[in-house]
Amino acid sequence: MRYWGYRITTTCANQMMMVALGWQMYETTQSAWDLGLVGLYQFVPALLLTLWAGHVADRLNRLHIILACSVVQAGVAAILLGASEQQAISKDLILALALVMGAVRAFQMPASQALMPALVSEALLARATAFNSSGMQVAIISGPALGGLIFALGASAVYATTLALLLLACGLLWGLGYQRHVMTSEAATLRTVLAGVHFVWHNKLLLGAISLDLFAVLLGGATALLPMFAKDILMVGPWGLGLLRAAPALGALAASMWLTTHPLQRRVGHVLLIAVAVFGCAMVLFALSTHFWLSMLALAISGAADTVSVVIRMTLMQLETPDEMRGRVGAVNSIFIGASNELGEFESGAAAAWLGPVMATLLGGLGTILVAVMWLRLFPKLAQRDKLE
Repeated sequence: MRYWGYRITTTCANQMMMVALGWQMYETTQSAWDLGLVGLYQFVPALLLTLWAGHVADRLNRLHIILACSVVQAGVAAILLGASEQQAISKDLILALALVMGAVRAFQMPASQALMPALVSEALLARATAFNSSGMQVAIISGPALGGLIFALGASAVYATTLALLLLACGLLWGLGYQRHVMTSEAATLRTVLAGVHFVWHNKLLLGAISLDLFAVLLGGATALLPMFAKDILMVGPWGLGLLRAAPALGALAASMWLTTHPLQRRVGHVLLIAVAVFGCAMVLFALSTHFWLSMLALAISGAADTVSVVIRMTLMQLETPDEMRGRVGAVNSIFIGASNELGEFESGAAAAWLGPVMATLLGGLGTILVAVMWLRLFPKLAQRDKLE
């Protein structure tokens, strides 16, 4: 429960911080380009450092790594709080802190992914993954909303709340009972840093599961296009856009809560492929819908299907990976997740500029269905996996 509480408080705090940071950047520069740079400055160090950070997670105490990352995040919140109080917020300061947060994410994600199997038994791992996912979805839904409400009192109030949440997260981690993993004694060389890539490449089940998620989100994701659908197609305005953005998380929350109490028992490989196909079908429905509530339903279904996929994929990754390799394999997974999200938004925007939002989303959904069918043939071990054990 302490680890679950840490994940919720940290995610909620980061979501709130990004709401305030984005607003202050736009208020300071009045530039959409600078607003986009905040995300880019976080992505680049995460991309460059993640593989090395995965090796660090296999050499050092993972709990200490996560705790150190939380302390640095609290420091960032304190700096933003002080700068806001002194009215010293600037573009350069925001971008510099975005680099810091990107570097922190590079170390935090592999260590966090690798830590969970040490906290629960193998028999409870699938349920624990679903339970953790439900908490994350609650934080993703509530964090931006709370950040927006608190921002009415000023940016300083948001950063003060963020700082308090991050300090609470540090306290939860400090008292966490954790048996240290089997650490690798290998020095940091190019071979050992890339060992996670080598392991995933030669484990076709893992390669199939991770790459399936990459291509599904890369093709089928439509988050970047939601403002266009809200304004030009569904004509619901900003309030509708907020609901559309929340719909996938609501579906994901429902699915993760169901999986917590009803864990998957058999034919998990087929369930994974079906979930990805359902995700694609939901995006096709969303593309063709001209009714707001039908679009909401389609997005909620996509979020639920994606959560089923994530829970199976994350559980398989932990079960198939030796403990001394989990940090490096988690780093590979983190890169795939970052690439699918960031490149997916770029792909959606580029396709929409060429084909329009409806056709771009429709083709993306159909492409996701095609990927699920192709993976059935390309990765038979994945399709034939029966149980999460």
